[in-house]
Amino acid sequence: MIRHAFVTLTLALATGLGVSSAAAQTPPNTVQLQPAPDIPGVIAGGTMPEVVIKGLTSSDDPMWVPNIGLIFSESQANRIVRLDEHDQPVTFLGDLLNPLGMTLDAQGQLISIQTRPGFLGPRIVWPKGKERIIADNYQGKSFGRPNDIVADLKGGVYFTDPPASAVYYVPRGGAIIRVVEEGIKSPNGLQLSHDEKTLYVNDTQGINIYAFDVQPDGRLANRRVFATYTGRDVSLPPTAPPVSRADGLVTDDAGRLMALTDSGIEVLSPTGQHLGAIPVWCITRRCQNLGFGGPDKRTLYVAGGGTLLRIPMLTRGFAGRAK
Repeated sequence: MIRHAFVTLTLALATGLGVSSAAAQTPPNTVQLQPAPDIPGVIAGGTMPEVVIKGLTSSDDPMWVPNIGLIFSESQANRIVRLDEHDQPVTFLGDLLNPLGMTLDAQGQLISIQTRPGFLGPRIVWPKGKERIIADNYQGKSFGRPNDIVADLKGGVYFTDPPASAVYYVPRGGAIIRVVEEGIKSPNGLQLSHDEKTLYVNDTQGINIYAFDVQPDGRLANRRVFATYTGRDVSLPPTAPPVSRADGLVTDDAGRLMALTDSGIEVLSPTGQHLGAIPVWCITRRCQNLGFGGPDKRTLYVAGGGTLLRIPMLTRGFAGRAK
């Protein structure tokens, strides 16, 4: 019955998009929604993702903001989108500069990574009147293309710059620090542990997620492999080094980590044990980022390729941060 449901849904979505049934069986540029495996305490077996929105110019980094609801970046449209009460995309903030990753700081300010050349870096973009640049260079040199960001409770922010193989930290009221200099080819998605003593960083061009000890000044120490992902970019030649394309990273209330890779959403225990993978595909491409939402944070939103998906979960997102 599960296989029949998958085939029926795939063909129905393909028909709605004007895609042939043959093309619907093989990505890219197709819809492939599959039932989730049973991952105890995380997701019930057979759970299907729902397509909420499709056809936008881009979509990235869904996040639930108290009293606002679900927002996400539409970088190519230079805006942050809000999902309204009818599940329609409406502009929450416009006139931005190709925004990507977002975070909400302890003061409730929305910080967005801007990626337009000449305007690269994290900025406070909301609430109105509080806008300011947090960082736009490191030692006088522009960033490559910053991607993901997370705020700590001390008022600082960590963000990644994949082209520069760098992770930066900007302490509240202080100067920017490069906290990862080497060892990660393409740092991308990142996340703090609940107690903020550990920072996790995905390597898009590798197969590992790394963990670091957070020092009192925000610097990092004791880099180590936290886990090795199962996802692999199968388009690469057999002789090429394996690549997971690990991207967005989020934590649930039990301290598990969930990361988007070429396997879908890989679920890791708080100690790095691989618990399973939830298959997802964002219509035109691999999904890029994810975040828990809903009043009880038991819905997992997944974005990429102009698509927004949502998945009902057994677990809930971490209550100590917006994301």
